[in-house]
Amino acid sequence: MITAYELSRRNPGPPETVEELRTYLQAALEVEHLTIPVYMTGMYTIRPGTNRPAQNTIRSVVLEEMLHLTLAANLLNAVGGTPDVANPGFVAGYPAVLPFSDPSLPPIPLQHFSPQALDTFMLIERPRSFVPPDPEATGWTSIGQFYGFIRQGLIDLEGSTEGSTIFTGPPERQVGPEDFYNSGGEVFAVTDLKSALLAVEVISDQGEGVADTIWDSDDLHFGEERQVAHYFRFKEIRTGRRYGRHDLPRTEPSGPVVDVTWDDTYPILGDTKVSDYPPRSQVRRQAQLFNERYAYLLTLLDMAFTGIPRAMHYAVPVMLELRDLAQRMYRNPHPDDDQARDGYHASPTFELVDDHFESARVQATEVLRTDPTPTEESAR
Repeated sequence: MITAYELSRRNPGPPETVEELRTYLQAALEVEHLTIPVYMTGMYTIRPGTNRPAQNTIRSVVLEEMLHLTLAANLLNAVGGTPDVANPGFVAGYPAVLPFSDPSLPPIPLQHFSPQALDTFMLIERPRSFVPPDPEATGWTSIGQFYGFIRQGLIDLEGSTEGSTIFTGPPERQVGPEDFYNSGGEVFAVTDLKSALLAVEVISDQGEGVADTIWDSDDLHFGEERQVAHYFRFKEIRTGRRYGRHDLPRTEPSGPVVDVTWDDTYPILGDTKVSDYPPRSQVRRQAQLFNERYAYLLTLLDMAFTGIPRAMHYAVPVMLELRDLAQRMYRNPHPDDDQARDGYHASPTFELVDDHFESARVQATEVLRTDPTPTEESAR
């Protein structure tokens, strides 16, 4: 997370050069990814067969975060940059500081499904209009504002090229709907200013809503059923009630009740590390295997973003494998007797090192060599 944290400390305005724009877009990749382990943990700690509405909601957000990650990569490739998502520095250590946010906010932990976890999810997705005005602030105070600066930078830089363009990246690096079959057609190539601004709009609208409403813009851009944005989906779970057609961002949901049972979860300690598990124990091996497979997921994404878009076909099935590995761990009481007596369970740690990525690169290269033209079925 070096790029995002460095930018956050600088507190600048819109990017003023193409090189600076590329830095912003690499930071956007890091920010989008930071949310995925957090949301996955909340989703996978739900006991199987319970809280189906909540589980489906969180899953929909995770998949859209994958979409955002892909659109950010398309943006970076479009302006001649190179996405970098397969290295230990890309994965935040948890609890993680949320870049582009009020420095007084607490770090974001890995948490089991709970009211506190949903409060954290809402904090991450908080619309920019909800951020209290700070007359002393000179830069951003929310992720939405950060994307606003990216949008302005795209407009300013393209407008200053005088007959040329900033969109000079190789088109074959673009991930399209034919590569990301789980996206419902929402992944699209970024080739010019119009498509670049649409990508930024989709990312922002799905997270915080359109023009200070509770709704995203999927119905306008993709012909899909309109649904509430991420922040408001999480609030529906937190309050146990859906939003109604005429509800507003600052009012409570007034629609049908959502059945939520907070006790149907595997409690975990979000700051657990692999080293906390006994050497040569089964739970330690499971934690190590999870980290290896998560590195494999990121390696597939990195290959998809840097010239082999069809590698994306294999990424979503790996997420299903990670779900099974995580839930297998959660069924184990924490190996520390005191923690187990307090009701805590073992959990994945999302700790990745260079060796994980080196092994993953070898495996992914072999898979793509032996199955050069994957279909949805072969990827599964």
